[in-house]
Amino acid sequence: MRAGLSRRQFGAMAGFGVLAACATPEAGAAAGLTERTVTFPADGATMDAFWVHPRDGRHPAVILWPDIAGLRPVFEMMGRRLASEGYAVLVLNPYFRDRPAPQFADFAAILEAGMATVAPWRAKNDAAGVTRAARDVVAWLDTQEAVDTTRGIGNQGYCMGGPYTVWTAAAVPARLKAAASFHGGGLVTDALTSPHAVLKDTQAQYLIAIAQDDDAKAPDAKGAFRTAADAAGRPAQIEVFAGDHGWTVPDSPKYAEAEAERAWAALLALYERSL
Repeated sequence: MRAGLSRRQFGAMAGFGVLAACATPEAGAAAGLTERTVTFPADGATMDAFWVHPRDGRHPAVILWPDIAGLRPVFEMMGRRLASEGYAVLVLNPYFRDRPAPQFADFAAILEAGMATVAPWRAKNDAAGVTRAARDVVAWLDTQEAVDTTRGIGNQGYCMGGPYTVWTAAAVPARLKAAASFHGGGLVTDALTSPHAVLKDTQAQYLIAIAQDDDAKAPDAKGAFRTAADAAGRPAQIEVFAGDHGWTVPDSPKYAEAEAERAWAALLALYERSL
């Protein structure tokens, strides 16, 4: 069993086929992947991230923004799965300004610690903070031999990482060609920097995968995002999935395998047509 995975979490991962096949570094190597932890300057601090890509050739880059529990084994596993599809994947530590990853072993650990634990770290990821970090991340990616710089970069985010994907697309519009938000919060707010308000500054295509309970709390948000995307001329698949907040992340208590796999297929389709 990989260090950092609880038996409960490992058992959950073992139940969903292809994803479980990339659950360990050894499996990733057997699948022809190369991986390592990398560090580089970003927004006046040191970003640490999980970098995984096919061993040979150059590939479209993808930035992955984790959920509120940060970069941890389950997101490394998800990065490996995406890399096995032919992408060079950089899974970021969203709390890099404060603490190296992992801050939590799994989602249960942040529930035990309390969500307030990360509040001061998370506050630094406002629109301006994400924009500055994203520019440095893209600059680093474009120096990597595994990255095909003739093709666009994708990015995907979960929970709090959802809005980061739009801000990232606006930070480097010439390079970011795809953004996917899974049960992302705060995509439509009254702020001038609300993700839906900056769509006009992007050149990306979008997948906005909404949790059913999030939609029940803010039923008008999807329509507002649609209106903004249409006005900006940005292609966007906006859909409410039959899963509650967290349904796409295997160590989440709300994980729903069938809908998670359907969301994964939509993600791959987004990257296929945009990168």
